[in-house]
Amino acid sequence: QVQLVESGGGLVQAGDSLRLSCAASGRTFSSYAMGWFRQAPGKEREFVAAISWSGGSTYYADSVKGRFTISRDNAKNTVYLQMNSLKPEDTAVYYCGRKREYASGTYSPSAYDYWGQGTQVTVSS
Repeated sequence: QVQLVESGGGLVQAGDSLRLSCAASGRTFSSYAMGWFRQAPGKEREFVAAISWSGGSTYYADSVKGRFTISRDNAKNTVYLQMNSLKPEDTAVYYCGRKREYASGTYSPSAYDYWGQGTQVTVSS
């Protein structure tokens, strides 16, 4: 069974930075692409960023491109999301997910089979 545990969320002011972490259990972490999604109240879960199994390819939503950076450390079974220049519209619960093997659609939540419990990020203006 795979478990994903996010951490690092909090309350910050606009322009501040946060780094989210997602620690994964299991020996096969390095075999899977990983992604970060977020969900604001009353809205659907939306794609934020994703990273290939090796870390060699990364993908970002237009809304975070240039401000957020996804990375991974396979030796630590952990994926990170560095968030800079945060805006109030970044406020949401952030979830990490493990992408299904061979799944298409990196940007869709349906391509991911395991999720963490989420970590709240609140950005005040």
